[in-house]
Amino acid sequence: MITAAVLIAFTGYALMDTFVIERSYEHVQSSATGTESAASATRITMGDGTETDEEEVSGEYSGKTGRHRHDTEETSASETSSSSVTAENSYEDENMSVQIREYEVNNTAVYVADIQVSSPEYLKTAFAQNTYGKNVKAATSDIAEENDAVLAINGDFYGARNAGYVIRNGVLYRDTGAGNEDLVIYADGSMEIISEDDVSAEELLENGAWQVFSFGPALITDGTVSVSEGEEVGQAMASNPRTAIGILGEGHYVMVVSDGRSEESEGLTLYELAQFMDSLGAETAYNLDGGGSSTMVFNGELINHPTTSGNSVKERSVSDIVYIGS
Repeated sequence: MITAAVLIAFTGYALMDTFVIERSYEHVQSSATGTESAASATRITMGDGTETDEEEVSGEYSGKTGRHRHDTEETSASETSSSSVTAENSYEDENMSVQIREYEVNNTAVYVADIQVSSPEYLKTAFAQNTYGKNVKAATSDIAEENDAVLAINGDFYGARNAGYVIRNGVLYRDTGAGNEDLVIYADGSMEIISEDDVSAEELLENGAWQVFSFGPALITDGTVSVSEGEEVGQAMASNPRTAIGILGEGHYVMVVSDGRSEESEGLTLYELAQFMDSLGAETAYNLDGGGSSTMVFNGELINHPTTSGNSVKERSVSDIVYIGS
């Protein structure tokens, strides 16, 4: 009986530690404050929970330690545009434009944000509560509001896993790989699919990686659909709500969120999502966290109908977002 009680207690703690207990490793500065990203951060947390001292920087990163990297010239992304035009389904200013469209695909509502930016620095990411950690979460709409996002989708939910590269806004937070197929967005705005088995996080940073997501899989690689008809990820083994990001050309991106798990929207398989991204003309496309996490927010309004159970529309709290903003 004692052994059984110990096993139950240990299992309960392990589940709580994996899914519930918050562990805040590092607080970062909101991108909305005008810095490039976590400019005030002085310590980087590795995958094993250890920390390494870094030189404190402000504005652009110095790159002296190899942990911070930004090769593009200094621009005025932190400055608020003097004029913008906002409509129900569109936004435009001198630096970016966003157009929202809704499609019906395989009995599923799919929401597409067609994005054009004058500089890739307007494609950003943010952590829940501006904190890198484990099980630190908030609704996509809340994170978007904190960072003055014009458009936001959920990210890769890095905080639910102990491994998988995490590079955000040019800062390396986790260098522990898990053999994942990652999406790299470089400082010049280009996208590439890589395997964590082939390149280290430090090498990616040295090569100019600005964002790295480790959910996957890749949907389109070099203009070709790269998932098979029956392929799925362990987190979602059937038609489900989905989130994806892709690139159509220089400065031209697309973010896609589909509904699912309801009578109104069945949901998409990975292959169906890849086919749809291909129909949009994506050269590279990548699957982000889906299911109840799949959320799109535009100008502070919820665009899709996020659901975990299918019985109610409710945002799931997530670790991070991808967004468009100044």
